[in-house]
Amino acid sequence: MFRNRPIPALLAGTMLAGLSAPLAAQTPAAAPTDAQPTAPTPAAPASTQPPAAATAAAPAPAAPIIISRIDVVGSQRIEPDTVRSYVKLRPGDVYTAEAGDQAIKDLFATELFADVTIREANGVVTIEVKENPVVNRIIFEGNKRLKEDKILKEIRLAPRQIFTRSKVRADVARIIELYRRQGRYGATVDPQMVMLDQNRVDIVYSIVEGGKSKVQQINIIGNEKFSDGQLRHEMATKQARLTSFFSSNTSFDPDRLAYDQQKLRQFYLTQGYADFRVVSAVAELTPDKRDFIITYVVEEGDRYKFGDVKVESDLRDFKADFAKSLIPMKKGDWYNAKQVEDTVNSLNETAGLLGYAFAEADPQFDRDPEKKVMNLTFRIAEAPRVYVERININGNTITQDKVVRREFRLQEGDAFNSFQVKRSKERIQSLGYFQEKFEIDQKPGSTPDRVILEANLEEKPTGSLSLSAGYSSLERFLVNASIEQTNFRGLGQSLSASVNYSKYAKSVELGFTEPYFLDKNIALGGSLFRRDYNSFNFINGNQRNNTYSQVQTGFGLRLGVPITEYVQFQARYGLSFDDVSLSKALYFSGGKCDPLLAGRFLCDAIGNRTTSSVGYSLVYSSLDNGIRPTRGKRLVLSQDFAGLGGSVKYLKTVLSADKYVNLGRGFVVNFSLQGGYIHSFEGTRLDASGTEVDPVRLIDRFYLGQPQMRGFDIRGIGPRVQRYAFDPTTNSLITTRKQLLADDSIGGRAYYLGHIEMQIPLGSGVRELGIRPSVFVDVGSVFGVRRPPLTSLEDFRDPADKKIKAQCRNQSTGGITFQGADGTCPEGAFAIQPFGEAFLGDTPKPRVSVGFGVNWNSPFGPFRIDIAKALLKQPGDDTQLVTFNVGTQF
Repeated sequence: MFRNRPIPALLAGTMLAGLSAPLAAQTPAAAPTDAQPTAPTPAAPASTQPPAAATAAAPAPAAPIIISRIDVVGSQRIEPDTVRSYVKLRPGDVYTAEAGDQAIKDLFATELFADVTIREANGVVTIEVKENPVVNRIIFEGNKRLKEDKILKEIRLAPRQIFTRSKVRADVARIIELYRRQGRYGATVDPQMVMLDQNRVDIVYSIVEGGKSKVQQINIIGNEKFSDGQLRHEMATKQARLTSFFSSNTSFDPDRLAYDQQKLRQFYLTQGYADFRVVSAVAELTPDKRDFIITYVVEEGDRYKFGDVKVESDLRDFKADFAKSLIPMKKGDWYNAKQVEDTVNSLNETAGLLGYAFAEADPQFDRDPEKKVMNLTFRIAEAPRVYVERININGNTITQDKVVRREFRLQEGDAFNSFQVKRSKERIQSLGYFQEKFEIDQKPGSTPDRVILEANLEEKPTGSLSLSAGYSSLERFLVNASIEQTNFRGLGQSLSASVNYSKYAKSVELGFTEPYFLDKNIALGGSLFRRDYNSFNFINGNQRNNTYSQVQTGFGLRLGVPITEYVQFQARYGLSFDDVSLSKALYFSGGKCDPLLAGRFLCDAIGNRTTSSVGYSLVYSSLDNGIRPTRGKRLVLSQDFAGLGGSVKYLKTVLSADKYVNLGRGFVVNFSLQGGYIHSFEGTRLDASGTEVDPVRLIDRFYLGQPQMRGFDIRGIGPRVQRYAFDPTTNSLITTRKQLLADDSIGGRAYYLGHIEMQIPLGSGVRELGIRPSVFVDVGSVFGVRRPPLTSLEDFRDPADKKIKAQCRNQSTGGITFQGADGTCPEGAFAIQPFGEAFLGDTPKPRVSVGFGVNWNSPFGPFRIDIAKALLKQPGDDTQLVTFNVGTQF
């Protein structure tokens, strides 16, 4: 009956019904007694109509407030209409207190205002706002361990943004988290706001970094099968010790704590302990509140063996019998979870080779706790054969799409092949244009039998411009200026120009390579060069003395064509003009090169000649990365024939092989072996004195030493001629005083060289500095040259008295006499003191050195230092313990 009545009427009726009880109490009645209590008078029924007088006394309902206008006060940067758009109030709506409260909440939610007030008067709603200030600058104080650029990338606030307290609180928490990542758990951040004019503020984060919290001790409780040391070795976190100075993993990191628990579990699962679990892992601060002590409680459980291992396949072209041959584990072997994981990957890759991109091998375990046996079934469910629907390339802003697409071994419409996808990734990485960590993602296509391949790239700088000066143990002071762009115009072209100047070498070179000439898989390139080299020897201790100079001018053309995916054929042609000369003031007499002054082999090398050569290389490479490989191998056979015109005729053959093995945990071993031989077609060659000499000229031979073979000086290995001074008091040569020794390397016609080098991983902090250490063993030799004519003491024996005397050489005519009894030479002649020469080092016996080296991309240029000890050497070899280079690459 009251359902449709107005609310005020209901309230009035309720009030009147309440008044009926006291009215009824005034009706006369018998006096109540204790034995007979008076029953209460019942209330009037709800249907009773209230008296008219009571109805007239109810208050009139309030009239609703209709919004006629909305005004905005206090906005400066933000337009009033924008402020109105943030609230739900509109002219013509009914205004209530609840609507006003909701409008205030909506405005504060925008985080644009520091204060909001809403007033209403006669239908006019006034919104008064105070805008949040604009951030002018963000300043960090006290940060030494974290640079500003690293912090700015992590925080939310930035210049020209709107200031909000929530963002400041979030930034403070993030900065503290960054310091905790470094193990600095005592770090504090105090945000301060400096008010400026025009409603701007500077935000100052005052940072107290605190000390770095190390992991002082790692305790393990419950391990019986493996020692604490073995288990700590499996963890990423290391105890702070003197030997862990370069490691960044000695600081405490909660995320690393969880990672170490997983590493422990993985280790035990590879050893057969399928029930292993980490019961608890607790990190506690030491009493001095500086370091942490971590305690793991583990439960090893029983050790399992493999039981029955089966394969079930629903794929038509991937039968179970064939799949069973891919499974390495056998019944009775100790259970190994890593082996199971690798087998799953192997089965998935094999299915991918057959075109089943989404086929997955599901390992199903059947554990028998009583027999301690783990039965295993690999279930390969049915999946459609898949084709490539589309290839998407993302992230290449400079590099053109075709540069990346031509490295793909799959094309749109081809049957999917996981091996070809992996190979495509390796080829793209080998370009050197993109960051190393990228993947080719596989996404479902428009139908179940279609797949979309997506390469998400991140480009890195491919150009370099450098102007540097440095000091080298080989070159002394040097200057280098170079410009190189390996991705010229985003087309993958290589363009380079360089100028090098040092005391003993000067060169200028221009080069260009087009890897896909006319959009065909043909590489075409060329270079122009002019090089000025000076050979030298050492006299009077460390005094370096030029022996001959070679000026070479020429050009080269090269062509590369792939034969198969892994084999490439390269052809080249080169034309060069050489001018080899000696100082006439030092080494000439009578207008000719004097063998007693320069050495017979140097006199034979001087002159002009033209070399016109054609050559080829067969290259096999399966390296996963052509720039910094971690696995794979590379074989190269090269031959160059000089004699296609020109004045020099020879055939030079070089064979090299490299193999990289990834040992895991960042350890990479490189096995390298190379060798070469040069054969001359010029026949017998005679020097100026008519003596037969080696047909291969001095500057065409092979040389070996530092930097190819560390532990030895430059050209410190192989055939050489040493000149010894004469001691008249003993009437013999002085062979023990190195400062009186002249030593010239003359090279050989054959050589071999081998390396075993292992890269040693360091902590992430050291890697960020660009430091890459390695240990190595070098083995090699160069040999096979014809014995050159030598000068002996007999050449200084005076036929008159049979005594060893200095020769007197006439400067203008070259005539020879001997010193007189007074020890003087005739006018116009100079004295050549007696000496004797020895031919050493021409042997294939190996030279061996061991050592370690460090590459460092330092702020002032690349730096390389090697410390190597020669274990095996031959008479005449020059050793060197420490070699370094600053300002240029070796």
